[in-house]
Amino acid sequence: MIATVYPGKLKGAQVAPASKSSMQRACAAALLHVGQTIISNPGHSNDDLAALDVIQKLGAHIEVQKGNDENGTTIVKSINVTSKGVQPIGPEMNCGESGLGIRMFTPIAALSNQSILINGKGSLLKRPMHFFDEIFPALGVKIDSQNGFLPIQIQGPLKTPETITVDGSLSSQFLTGLLMAYAASGAQGSIIKVLDLKSKPYIDLTLTVLNAFGWKVQHDHYEQFSFLPHEPLKDIIEYTVEGDWSGAAFLLVAGAIAGPIKVKGLQMESTQADKAVMHALQNANVAIAIKTDGIQIGSQDGAALRAFEFDATDCPDLFPPLVALAAACMGVSEIKGVSRLAHKESDRGLTLQTEFAKLGVKIELEGDNMKIHGGGEINASTVFSQHDHRIAMACAVAALKASGPVVITDAEAINKSYTDFFDHLAYLGARVVID
Repeated sequence: MIATVYPGKLKGAQVAPASKSSMQRACAAALLHVGQTIISNPGHSNDDLAALDVIQKLGAHIEVQKGNDENGTTIVKSINVTSKGVQPIGPEMNCGESGLGIRMFTPIAALSNQSILINGKGSLLKRPMHFFDEIFPALGVKIDSQNGFLPIQIQGPLKTPETITVDGSLSSQFLTGLLMAYAASGAQGSIIKVLDLKSKPYIDLTLTVLNAFGWKVQHDHYEQFSFLPHEPLKDIIEYTVEGDWSGAAFLLVAGAIAGPIKVKGLQMESTQADKAVMHALQNANVAIAIKTDGIQIGSQDGAALRAFEFDATDCPDLFPPLVALAAACMGVSEIKGVSRLAHKESDRGLTLQTEFAKLGVKIELEGDNMKIHGGGEINASTVFSQHDHRIAMACAVAALKASGPVVITDAEAINKSYTDFFDHLAYLGARVVID
């Protein structure tokens, strides 16, 4: 798919997409919950659909309930999940291109004593999974991987020793899977020690979901996690997926540079890591007003956006939208945390540097820091998503301030996380042509 986005102003209001981080964790918890789970406001990105497919492969039964949204469009209102726990119905599960999915569901799948082939596709086949090789033997799980890459064969059942230590420096997603597997297996008294944990807010989200279902997990400064006794889980649990700060970050930046617009459906008390985008926007002198029905962002007074500094170590998915923001700011903005970008859908540091150079925006990579030279003309050009959903969206947002149309090739990459992105941009007034 080729998407052409033209420069222009935005106005109106848009509801943020459902959080795939929240949705995928809810799917995992629903699988582990012996009973019925009603997931309201479910997401429908490729990663969300992959999570639903995985829990069905691991034994859950799902029923889809449809209805109409406020515009009269037919949507999925809720998904009913009935589960007896992890009981695989086949020899393989495939997580698509979801990094969270593969890292979270593999420890969960290991609760079964059945041999299971864990697979993925696309960029996921190139992303390192060596932590499985390092930790699983200590948990009693047999594993056969391709030197730390997919596909891998595992066979449980996973055991919960009194204490185990894991490295949290590469990703918090594997820890999410371990926390869920331990909680569901009744590992009261067991402790997971963690070294150098990154992306702590994502673990906060995991604990929020676990506690919402009724499991009790606590941490001591994120250095060790313990599992406490809890009341029996309810037979029927209702869970509502919150709005997605990761996807909404692109709407918020679009509003900041081409608004004003209003973004609805976000929780200001959310534990999602990417809520930190609000700090970056404030640092960039963006006009923001928190209303009861949403976030009003951008103004028509012509106030110049200023260069900003931001530490994205714990929220690396904010790099792409913040690069689009920095391109529209006067001066050199600096974002810390580049080391977290190497093992995403693309090597995002280099990809952002390459694709934004085509737009006339200079990006320097210096160790763990990225410097974006903003305030100059953003050129009309043709860019390549590099099969990375966030790169496609970042370029589309930057196009709103360009000197002419920006053509984005392989724009279908957005389906990984935000299927309706171009439709939402067009609804706000952007001219978007899809070929």
